[in-house]
Amino acid sequence: MIYEQIATGGCQSYLLGCSETCAAVVIDPEISQLDRYLGLAARDGLRIRYLIDTHTHADHFSGTRQLGRQLGVPVVMHRDSPASFVDMRLDDGDMVLVGRLRLRVIHTPGHTRDSMCLQVEDRLFTGDTLLIGATGRTDLPTGDPDALYDSLFQRVLRLDPSLKVHPAHDYKGAGHSTIARELAENPRLQKRDRAAFVDMMRSLNLTMPTHITEALRSNMSGGKTVAQLLAEAGAVVPFMALAELKARVETADGNLVVLDVRERDAYEQGHVPGARLLPRGQLELRVNDDLPDPTRRILTYCELGRISTLAAATLRELGYQRAVALDGGMKAWREAGYPVKPGSEP
Repeated sequence: MIYEQIATGGCQSYLLGCSETCAAVVIDPEISQLDRYLGLAARDGLRIRYLIDTHTHADHFSGTRQLGRQLGVPVVMHRDSPASFVDMRLDDGDMVLVGRLRLRVIHTPGHTRDSMCLQVEDRLFTGDTLLIGATGRTDLPTGDPDALYDSLFQRVLRLDPSLKVHPAHDYKGAGHSTIARELAENPRLQKRDRAAFVDMMRSLNLTMPTHITEALRSNMSGGKTVAQLLAEAGAVVPFMALAELKARVETADGNLVVLDVRERDAYEQGHVPGARLLPRGQLELRVNDDLPDPTRRILTYCELGRISTLAAATLRELGYQRAVALDGGMKAWREAGYPVKPGSEP
């Protein structure tokens, strides 16, 4: 078996390949690592056949849907997954065949209703059910400490003690553990009485994941993240440096239309001299009246450079093929000591 572990902060994903057939699977892919999975697969002569999420993630963004569409391969999850884009739904005891590899499904609800572990050869991919020195939390949507107790003590911990444990999160760089080691050393697993375990899980008082709303929305619906939208916009938009814009402002370059896409109050507090105000929220409604010549070169800017990137991409979609975005934003412009004009006039 060809094995690669890919870390994204504390999140862990895995590329497994069959050395005989070159078929491969990615477990819990993270959306920022898609090119890495493809690069690793190409390096080892593998072809990715399946993309599997062990559960609905609430703290990071799954790459299954995007990579599945890109490669034309199925997205695989447990049958209880709320995601509408899942192609293959699995039950407890099912197997996914990846060349000569057999990935056996063990349904382990608790962290989420759709959580499952995957056993292949001498390894167990535990998602967020069993972590190294911890367990998955149970205070997120569909979490259930009673169900987690059963999944751990009635199922996972009764497997071969020598099985290597590969979780979806590892914040200490341990890499992997074993069931035997977790039974002996994991502090949460020392609470072997159901009531004590459930009480402990309900008393953890953990902080919520930073991007929980966006992660759940994206991972359950397949909708795009803000980062995806920005990346897609940035891929089709050229940029102009702050110093280049300053030089053009100083020479009163009449061939460049500078658009401030912030709201009016921010514009009036201070804007690039000569810039027109056209808030991003009104762009599509006013573009024909405010920008009648689609051949003009147009530069957009905002406070931090993100909204203006989206605005420039929208202008290009609308036919303004010379639209560019400022590399940076008004904040960087001010910090550079470049001229700022207050008031409502350009």
